[in-house]
Amino acid sequence: MTQPGEPSTLAGEAPAGTPAPVPAPVTPAPVGVIGGVGPLATAYFLQLVVQLTQAERDQDHLDMVVLNHATIPDRTAFILGRSAEDPAPVLANDARRLERFGVSFLVMPCNTAHYFTQQVIDSTSVPLLSIIDVTVAAVRERQPGLTQVGLLATEGTATSGVYQDAFAAVGVETLLPDAADQAVVNTIIYDQVKAGQPVDIDALHGVAQRLQARGAGEIVLGCTELSVVAADHALLDDPVFVDSMDQLARATIRRAGHRVREG
Repeated sequence: MTQPGEPSTLAGEAPAGTPAPVPAPVTPAPVGVIGGVGPLATAYFLQLVVQLTQAERDQDHLDMVVLNHATIPDRTAFILGRSAEDPAPVLANDARRLERFGVSFLVMPCNTAHYFTQQVIDSTSVPLLSIIDVTVAAVRERQPGLTQVGLLATEGTATSGVYQDAFAAVGVETLLPDAADQAVVNTIIYDQVKAGQPVDIDALHGVAQRLQARGAGEIVLGCTELSVVAADHALLDDPVFVDSMDQLARATIRRAGHRVREG
């Protein structure tokens, strides 16, 4: 009880002589992930970031805000004119939602969605780390004199030209599967990986080998569903394959100021 002449203490106020509280440490702004395109690929991206981060405790990992928006309209269907539902406004709105969380930069673990990159960039002041750009840079670093690269991707990504344009800008020609082989890739992506069914890995190897026979020095896995296949079937043990998801995860870790685990 306060005695006469003593200063009173208001509720929630520290008594006189109590040391001032130590301010909480300032943590970096989280990474914003525009996810759900597709859901399994997003889950694998998060797993890959955790596995590839040099960390000895929870607090050494990246902070991330993930918007796993699985109901975003189909990107390939719109690009190919099979659907009138435009994913661009939805992706742009998701970028703004993540901006309100205070994220430092954005990533989209989906290659096909990068056809709509400009709309996303125009919608927010937060920078976007492009899976296309980091993959092209990785290929160039691995083989500086490379002149031809093969691309395994959705029909939407292949039609959009996002990889062809990015590689052409650095003097590399992109080789695409023929119609029959693209149908094989489509089946693996949509009817097998996205549907949760077993993957015909021999068929995928056959497509890659035919691209190599045409002159492809590297094969880009330009679809994040194929990144899941790469993990399940150890495709990256073969140095000819470059996985776009793997490269995005590594670039995300570095951009966030962390170190990539060696080995």
